[in-house]
Amino acid sequence: MSEHAALLDVAREAVAKATEIVRSRPSFSVSAKGDRDLVTDVDTAVEDALREFLAAETPEIGILGEERGRSGGTGGRWWALDPIDGTANFARGIPLCGISLALVDGEHSTVAVIALPYLGVTYTAARGEGAYANGERVGASTATEMADAMIAVGDFAIGRLAEEKNHARLTLLSDLGARAQKIRMLGSAAIDLSWVADGKLDAALILSNNPWDTMAGVLLVREAGGVVVDRDGSEHTVGSEATIAVGAGLRKEIVDALDRAYGVVR
Repeated sequence: MSEHAALLDVAREAVAKATEIVRSRPSFSVSAKGDRDLVTDVDTAVEDALREFLAAETPEIGILGEERGRSGGTGGRWWALDPIDGTANFARGIPLCGISLALVDGEHSTVAVIALPYLGVTYTAARGEGAYANGERVGASTATEMADAMIAVGDFAIGRLAEEKNHARLTLLSDLGARAQKIRMLGSAAIDLSWVADGKLDAALILSNNPWDTMAGVLLVREAGGVVVDRDGSEHTVGSEATIAVGAGLRKEIVDALDRAYGVVR
C-alpha cells in the first residue's frame, strides 16, 4: 500500500468518527466567537476527538484546526481540519454542512476526505488517484456556456473591511446573475467544492482561503478534472487569497467576471 493510500485510510477513519459524533448529538450549545460567527460544542467535540486520533495515528504530522489552531508535527506536512463546515446551517438544523479533512504537504493537499453527514455522502481523493463519492468515481462539469452554469458563491464577508469586500461580491453577483443559469449560496465551502468535483455545480467562488475550509475540496476538484485558481487566475495554493473552483470549460469566463468585479484590467 502506498503512503498516500495509508494516510487516506487514516483520514477516512477520522472523518467517520467525526460523522458519528455529529449524528449522535441530539442537542448542543451555540456560542459566538466573533462578528456573526458561531461555534457549537459539537464543533469542539469533533476537533478534540480527531486531534487525539490523528496524533496517535500520525504523530509526525501536525494539525491545523479551525477551533484549536495549529499544533504538533516536526516536518512540513499537516492536517487541515474543519470539524463542521457550515456551522450556522448546522446550528439551525439545515443539513448543508460537512466535515473536511486534508493532508497538506508544502503548498498543496495530497489526501482529502469530506463527509456530508446528513446527506449520506463521503468524498475522498488522493493525489493522482481520482476523486470519489462513496467509492464511485466522480468528474467535474464539462460545461462551456455560462447560460448552462450553476455557480455557488461563498458567504459575504464579516468583520473588518466587510463593506469594502462585499461591494466587489455584490458586483460579481450582479454580473453572474445576469448570465449564469442559477446562482446558489449554500453556506458551506466543503459542499461547494465537493459538488464542483461531483459535477453538481459548474463553479464555486469562495473569496477567501482558510485552509481548513478549502484544502480538502481543492484536491477533490483537481482529481475530478476541474481547475482551482486564485482570484487572479493563478494556480491555487495554501497561501492563496481566494479559492475559485470551476470546470475547465468555464475558467476564462469566471476569471474575467472576477476581474470586472474587482476592477482589474489586463
